[in-house]
Order: sequence, then C-alpha cells, then structure tokens
Amino acid sequence: MAGIYIHIPFCKQACHYCNFHFSTSLKQKEPLLQALLTEIEQQKGYLEGEELESIYLGGGTPSLLSAKELDLLFQQIQRFHKVVDGAEITLEANPDDLSREKLQALRKTPINRLSIGIQSFLEEDLRFMNRAHSAMEAEACIDLALEEGFTALTVDLIYGTPTLSHAQWEQNLQKVFEKPIQHLSCYCLTVEPQTALDHFVKTGKAQPVDEEQAAHQFERLIEASKAAGFEQYEISNFARDGYYAVHNSNYWKGKKYLGIGPSAHSFNGKSRQWNIANNSKYIQALSAGELSFELEQLTVDQRYNEYVMTGLRTIWGCEISKIYELSPKHALHFKHKVQTFMQAKNMEEIDGNYRLTEAGRLLADHIAMELFV
Repeated sequence: MAGIYIHIPFCKQACHYCNFHFSTSLKQKEPLLQALLTEIEQQKGYLEGEELESIYLGGGTPSLLSAKELDLLFQQIQRFHKVVDGAEITLEANPDDLSREKLQALRKTPINRLSIGIQSFLEEDLRFMNRAHSAMEAEACIDLALEEGFTALTVDLIYGTPTLSHAQWEQNLQKVFEKPIQHLSCYCLTVEPQTALDHFVKTGKAQPVDEEQAAHQFERLIEASKAAGFEQYEISNFARDGYYAVHNSNYWKGKKYLGIGPSAHSFNGKSRQWNIANNSKYIQALSAGELSFELEQLTVDQRYNEYVMTGLRTIWGCEISKIYELSPKHALHFKHKVQTFMQAKNMEEIDGNYRLTEAGRLLADHIAMELFV
C-alpha cells in the first residue's frame, strides 16, 4: 500500500530555523487550492492503483486551511484513489490554530490524527525560534484536542537550542509524558543555510548549536522516553504501545508515495521527482494543464544507499533479503562492511534483519555512511 503527502505552503510567520518551502502571504491560497485539486487528478496514475493507507498534510501550516477546504482535498483524493478503512489521516497543526471551534470543525473531516508543532513549552525558547504560539497555547491545545475526541496525537519538540537548559529539556519531556499522548518526535536544532538563524549565528546575534549540549539532551531523551513507556522506533521518533506513524514509517521502509503541492516529493521505488518550489509558477503550470517538476531515475547504488540510510534509523533495520533482491553484489558488500559494527556491538542481526543497537543509534549517520557504496 502507498501514501499521499500534500504540501500546504503557507505560514503565519517564519520560524527562524525553518528552510521548508512556504509563504507568509495567504493571497494565493484559493488558486493554490485549485491547483492542488488539479494535480491530484493529473497524478492519479502515479501510484499505479495501489491503495492508500495514509494521507499526510504537511507544510507550511496545513491547519491554516478551513475544514471545508480540507474536505475538498479529501473528496478529490477519494475520487481517484481507494483509501483503505482505518487509513491514517494526519494534519500538521500549530497550537495557535487549535481553538475549540477549529477542533470541532476538524472532527467532522476524515482527519483522525494531529501532529502538533509544540517545539517547546517554554516562552523563551518559543521566542528564540520565532514561533507564532505562546507557552500557554502549547499546553492548552493538547488538552483541548483530547477533550474534542482526538485520541491519536503526536507532538514535535526541539532540543539543542541555546535557550534550553538540561533541566528545562527534562521539563518539556515530562509535560508530554504526563499526558495521554502516544507519539513523540524530537529533533535537534539545526542551523540550515540561508535561514534567519543562519544569519543570526554568522553575525553573532545567536549562539551556534552546542554539540555537547545537544548530545546530552538526546541521550536524556532516549533514557526518559524509555522510562515513560515510549519505544524509540526511529532515531527521532518515539511511540507508546506500537502507535507508530504509518505514513512516516512507510517512507523509511521504502514504500511508494505521491507528493502533491509546490516542493512536494514523490517516490515510486525506482525514481524520485519533486515539484517546483514556487507557488506562482506551480499555480501557473497547473492552470495550463501541466506540472513543473524535476525527475531523477535512481541507480542501484542510490537505491541501496537510501535503503541503508533510512532502514538503519528504524527498529526494523535492513533486511538482507531485500538487499539481495536489489543486487547480490550490494548484499555481499553490506554483509562484509557490517561485520566491524557487529563486533563493536553497534549492530545486531536477528532473522536476517540488521539493526542498530542502543549504542549504535548514537552513531547512526556515521555507520550508514560506512556502509554506503
């Protein structure tokens, strides 16, 4: 089965660390919505009839769309795709958008999972990141969502910011653990090129990321989440009781997905393509019945490297049988290279699945690069 991702490229304001494609002007929202509907129809054959087990609306800030606008997208998807019963349908949302009225409206749509961009429960942290919500809104929106019947919640947190002490990071985590939240995603602050944060660091207005601080907070994340009953099923993702994110898990497992919207990526197993990251040009192209995108046919080497990179990040690891299907030569390379990390107890093998140990997860990127061809 496959998934669909829809990119909604609008935000109320720009977070200092963000390098995703978005606009803070909503002037083009209506024509862009029409372009999304057109692209869904135009790309109806991309997944070759595979049923959908996940739909994910990301951005940007998809919660800026009304329930009526969201329903138009879901209706269009259902016209051209079979959505299985119980499919995971996720909406990324910012806390400041999640009023009781908005949540009640969202409950009437097919959305059954909210991914809330909390990032921090601390006011100083939120101001450093230039988030649109307050610390009070960060906590209140979770309680409101639960009260309105959204039982499948995941929240995002960021660690490694210069405004976040170790004690405050523990407080952020405890606020999540004390609530009935099944899923948590945590990311280290990264200074991406050409972002406001990049400029601030270069001009001395902000401190660079302290790698030692970030490493300590990541290690505490692993320890504290395990004690709270969360399983680290991917380097940055933690779930209670097997509540894995279906959509993101399928990315890591190499399943097909179709990306709709400006800058959205698609993958069919053998090639990858990505839409133009420009709202006006995206709208103009689809108004003319065309789609502006770039296409990359993936070599066997690229497919192997991607599988190793994504697979090792998860508890499922890399299946040697899948690598053999891709190429016996690459399977032999993998089995040879992996021995060093097996001996160092950074990796383990169970029934043909090679995965990182708890110690190995701290070296995930290094190990993956050593296994590449």
